[in-house]
Amino acid sequence: MVRKPSLGRQKIEIAKIEKKNHLQVTFSKRRSGLFKKAGELCTLCGVEVVIIVFSPAEKAFSFGHPDVDSIVNRFLSRNTTPQGSNGAVQMGEAHRSANVRELNMQLTQILNQLEAEKKRGEALNEMVKASIGQRWWEAPVEELSVQELEQLNASLQELKKECHKAS
Repeated sequence: MVRKPSLGRQKIEIAKIEKKNHLQVTFSKRRSGLFKKAGELCTLCGVEVVIIVFSPAEKAFSFGHPDVDSIVNRFLSRNTTPQGSNGAVQMGEAHRSANVRELNMQLTQILNQLEAEKKRGEALNEMVKASIGQRWWEAPVEELSVQELEQLNASLQELKKECHKAS
C-alpha cells in the first residue's frame, strides 16, 4: 500500500478569509495555538498574561495566567504590584511555578523520546519494506507480478522434481 506523499507544512498567504465557514475554522485553530503559546510564555518566563479575542461571531474568548480577572483588574486600576503580595501567597506561587517548570521539563523530555521512537518506528518500517522487496516470494500471491508468478511456478516445479528424486 503506497501512501500518497503529502505537501507538508506550507506557508500560507496572510489575507482576509472571505468564506464564513473557513474563517470560523481558522479562528478556532489559531485561537488554541495562541492560547498555547501564551501558556508556554507564562511557564518559561514567569510572566502574567491575559489575552482576550473576539470570534468572527463576536463571541469573546479569554486566557489568563494566573487568572484573567486579577490581571484585568490590576490593569484597569493601574496597580503595578501583584494582588495578595503577602509572603505566604508569593511562596505558594513560587512553589507552584517550580512544579510547573519541573513538569514542563518532564513533558519536553517525554515529547523528545516520543519523537525519537516515532523516527525509530519509521526506520524499522522502511527496513521491513526493503526486506520484503528482497524476498518477493514471501509476499502474498495476489501482490506478485506476472513475471514473479512465472518465476515462482518454475521454482516450485524444480522443487517438486527434487522431491520426487529424493523419495
